[in-house]
Amino acid sequence: MKAGLPLALLAACLAWSPPARAGDDLMDLSLEDLLAVEVTSVSRKPQKLSDTAAAVFVITREDIRRSGATSIPEALRMAPGLQVARIDANKWVVTARGFADRFSNKLLVLVDGRSVYTPLFSGVYWDVQDTLLEDVDRIEVIRGPGAALWGANAVNGVINIITRHAADTQGGLVTAGGGTEARAFGGARYGGALGEGAQYRLFAKGAQTDKGEDASGREGADAWHALRGGLRLDARPSARDAVLVTGEAYRGEAGTRYLVPRLPPPGSPGAQTGEIVEDDGRFWGGHLLGRWSRTLSPASDLALQLYYDRTDRRELLFGERRDTLDADFQHRFGMARHELVWGFGYRLTRGELETGEVIAFDPSTRTDQLWSAFVQDDVTLVPERLRLTLGSKFEHNDYTGFEVQPNARLLWTPLPRHSFWAAVSRAVRTPSQGDAGARIRSNVTLVPDPRQPGATFPVQLVLEGSEDFGSESLLAYEAGYRAHLAHELSLDVTGFHHRYRDLRSFEPQEPELRAEPVPHAVQALRWDNRLEGRAWGVETAADWFALPWWRLQLAHTWFLLELRARDGSADFFSENDEGRSPRHQVSLRSSLDVTSGLELDVWLRRVSRLPQDGVESYTALDVRLGWSPREDLELSVAGQNLLDRRRAEFEPGQAIRTLPTEAERGVYGRVTLRF
Repeated sequence: MKAGLPLALLAACLAWSPPARAGDDLMDLSLEDLLAVEVTSVSRKPQKLSDTAAAVFVITREDIRRSGATSIPEALRMAPGLQVARIDANKWVVTARGFADRFSNKLLVLVDGRSVYTPLFSGVYWDVQDTLLEDVDRIEVIRGPGAALWGANAVNGVINIITRHAADTQGGLVTAGGGTEARAFGGARYGGALGEGAQYRLFAKGAQTDKGEDASGREGADAWHALRGGLRLDARPSARDAVLVTGEAYRGEAGTRYLVPRLPPPGSPGAQTGEIVEDDGRFWGGHLLGRWSRTLSPASDLALQLYYDRTDRRELLFGERRDTLDADFQHRFGMARHELVWGFGYRLTRGELETGEVIAFDPSTRTDQLWSAFVQDDVTLVPERLRLTLGSKFEHNDYTGFEVQPNARLLWTPLPRHSFWAAVSRAVRTPSQGDAGARIRSNVTLVPDPRQPGATFPVQLVLEGSEDFGSESLLAYEAGYRAHLAHELSLDVTGFHHRYRDLRSFEPQEPELRAEPVPHAVQALRWDNRLEGRAWGVETAADWFALPWWRLQLAHTWFLLELRARDGSADFFSENDEGRSPRHQVSLRSSLDVTSGLELDVWLRRVSRLPQDGVESYTALDVRLGWSPREDLELSVAGQNLLDRRRAEFEPGQAIRTLPTEAERGVYGRVTLRF
């Protein structure tokens, strides 16, 4: 993609004179409109945001557009309670309520109801998750357990990325841009009709991100580029039936620099115990999803969803080929003061893993099945005042067998503009293929050799998965207050206390002496469940339309995590996770319509230090200036991280030595044309 493409597109746009069309204007929406936004992730049915008994935050399409975000992780920084940190140009930490890591594993991520977490480590490859951001309708972020409806791994939160109905994206769109860090990006979409009652859209997107720099100023190896294309079809074959089909294919490369452990010969005290290796990791894959839904009555409907997903990755650490088939059915109906939702699901996943420089798997190929069912009842105790929600998920997996994940939620609305809610939930993270069978060659340490004074002997640290590793569990207590305090001011406050049991620990085994490839000792640390923890936090979001043309959004998160090894545990580093989440995070966004067609957006963030890894606190400033000379044309320029030339946001753990780069100051321009 050439740098001159945006200018060429701009010239073509200005020469084009299509008919005017209605645009999307943030200030056209009132606060009442925003509070009435329907969300589906909390109860697997549409309900107003203001009526939910959960800590839910919605990132709208307009929020994304005006934030200047160029990727999904960047957009997620807007949600209170989420920790989003950049490791390098293509890797992110995205987690809710602690346990931050490149391989964070307690957050479920969905795209249009399709789970995108990998059963390899119960986390998400964020370098793969992307789409045309103009097609995202909203991102629903639930902090806290969602396991009663969404199942295992929705432990600390659920992110549901929902794309727009094909009927809302008719016509064409072309967008392109480039800059200093986001070097070049572009996308195109076209939507049309297939007769009466059926609409489609096709899209393609490409992006190229520049390498970063590490703390010493050395250029990294983390260049990232990806191409993807896909489709969405929405059809209504009858007044009662609706059909959705989505599909996508992608491929790309995401570079990384690792410190790979090496065994030096014994007796060489100054020898290197690691080698810096650059990797051009490659990924490709695709999915196809179909959903049929039928409206049985105004209070009753059902839906059946099927999808197939294929993922391939080849990188230095390991290789993975994974096929996943998923089926899900749900039925909703009302009965007197009860509204019930129930359903069942099945997932089959087969992972073929290749040994890499650092990680091996035993067995290398594994097929797992997951059977599940859920039921939830919304009981209206006092009409328009008091509602009780009871529900549970029941699952059977191939690792730990049967799991139950219930919750109870109470919503009290004493006044029309004020509501209080409370919830008690149990959730589990079931073991992944990596938990059961990974073998990770971690650090090599040189220790004094007792047989030869002055000489050293290498000790290889190895992390070993275990078939005996069980589920991690959470008992969560949450309470919240949501209010529409004045005509144009809303407030949302959530407090929580989490109690974790059977968290993953790494227990030292008896050292072994090995003769090959050089004499050395192996110190294995085996997966176990001997860690416990507690977490507290308060998450606050305020939304204020200060003037008809000026909106301010403030979010603050206070968080504290304490971990403790149980008696009998010899784990010596899992408690380090306490210091990998910031105590405070503050986000302040200002969206200003300067004149008709001219927008100025300012986003200020403050993140406190990460004491475990010495990552200092920082303040980030993003500014976007957008101009729409016509309703179908938008020009914008955005500056990101304007207060620092570069800064560290996260230091990955020591088990796999991913060498990070720092977030750099960047500027880009963008042109978007709709026709």
